[in-house]
Amino acid sequence: MIAMTEHFENSHDTAEGEISYHAPVLPLEVVAALRPAPGKCFVDCTLGGGGHSELLLGAGARVVGIDQDPEAIAFATQRLERQGCFTGRFETFHSSFGEVPALLAKSGIGAVDGFLLDLGVSSHQLDTPERGFSFQRQGPLDMRMNPHALVTARDLVNTASAEQLERIFREYGEEPHAKRIALKLTKERMIHPFQTTLELAQAVEAVSPRRGRTHPATRVFQALRIAVNRELEVLERTLELLGDFLVPGGRLAVITFHSLEDRIVKHVFQRRSAPTIDRPEWAAPKANPECIYKRVTSKPLIAGEAEQVSNPRSRSAKLRVVERLGASPSQTKASSAD
Repeated sequence: MIAMTEHFENSHDTAEGEISYHAPVLPLEVVAALRPAPGKCFVDCTLGGGGHSELLLGAGARVVGIDQDPEAIAFATQRLERQGCFTGRFETFHSSFGEVPALLAKSGIGAVDGFLLDLGVSSHQLDTPERGFSFQRQGPLDMRMNPHALVTARDLVNTASAEQLERIFREYGEEPHAKRIALKLTKERMIHPFQTTLELAQAVEAVSPRRGRTHPATRVFQALRIAVNRELEVLERTLELLGDFLVPGGRLAVITFHSLEDRIVKHVFQRRSAPTIDRPEWAAPKANPECIYKRVTSKPLIAGEAEQVSNPRSRSAKLRVVERLGASPSQTKASSAD
């Protein structure tokens, strides 16, 4: 694993003027969890700059990379193809990871050895003002991970009702001042619709002044981003699907960066790895028909001190891993058809 990490760090340098993606979080932990090797196939559901994919490819595996952002697809493809040694083992799709079943069918793949989801917004997206993800840089109120999607953050801020905005800020941002902020925004937009990130950030700060190091707009921007991209809805639906495409012993690894994501992953993994279920009205526990996994990580893995210093994005990262038990439903159906 040390050799693979050195290979990644040495090959990740970019030429002047080229798009830059930060190093992947928890690289050694991901490799140890997924156990890549020649002959195995993995799906990197959130390709980004291709850092995790490179480690899997470096171990001899085949990788299918998925990303909603065409810039990520173009960058990762160009960078990895430059190395040449991955030719024939790496393909990409510009799509949401919610479309995994259709994408695997398109590639002629029935089952894989592992899935990786590295959730949240990428460092490159945050650092690109014209994408509108950051409240620290002037840019359009966009926040679409897929720039071809129809709804932007500007649309939500300027057209959603005060009640809808309050719900978005409260549920997706856990913002304690959700109602006050929603009322402020709906009042201001009547005079001048919000167009830019700094306009929105300043309006939020006027209602909820800065206390400590965290900017008052942090939770609002997170909430809008989640709503624009339907992140939690797609995540929960996808987690229920992926087990059908894992070989027995295959693993699903998910990296989260905030409590809302982590809570969903934790609950799905707990429910689908519990051998039995019990209810007060039952005389005894019953077998859990949804149990298809065993948990590899009883508690989430977090970055060590050295990685947190070298890669600040890793400080909030949590990695949870489960392993597929028995034959998947899709494999059972295929066997029956034979």
